[in-house]
Amino acid sequence: MLNDRSTLLTHLKTRRSGRPRDMVEPGPDDAQISEIIEIAARVPDHGKLFPWRFVIVPKARRDDFARLLREAFEGDAPTAEERKLEAVERIARQAPALIVVMSAPVAGHKVPIWEQELSAGAACMNLLHAVHAMGFVGGWISGWPAYSDHVRGAFGASHERIAGMMFIGTPAFPLEERPRAVASMVSTVWSGLPLA
Repeated sequence: MLNDRSTLLTHLKTRRSGRPRDMVEPGPDDAQISEIIEIAARVPDHGKLFPWRFVIVPKARRDDFARLLREAFEGDAPTAEERKLEAVERIARQAPALIVVMSAPVAGHKVPIWEQELSAGAACMNLLHAVHAMGFVGGWISGWPAYSDHVRGAFGASHERIAGMMFIGTPAFPLEERPRAVASMVSTVWSGLPLA
């Protein structure tokens, strides 16, 4: 058991994101993608609402996704130069695999929307852990496409939001570590209620 615990802690301490533009084959196959999604869904979910969905964008639909992003960008910036539009299209073709995670809260339920949205964020993080455990690298991307109504409308209903575009593949280059917080930087000890 200690060995399993040590392995898990090492996994948690070494996970890091990769840049989608630097991801190459191989990516996960269909069975691995299904397993990634099942692991991603094992998150706190008060009320058992499943307030998230996973939309797989297969390779055969990447050109369609590129066209969608171009249309959305042109709608917001009709005078954009062609080179910028080509860069927008390249977003859609990055990495071998792409899963769009949708925050899909259940309105009118006693579980607050905020808690349901936190659950969607946890699903994104679990997805990245599953990807790392399988030997791949993931990149959780948002940016303007995640906030575009035009893009969101192609993936979900008006009450849903894109929690993240999760690109998955193999890093083309060794991943560089970035500065990380240590506990003393981001934690405090509560001192109790102020004296009356």
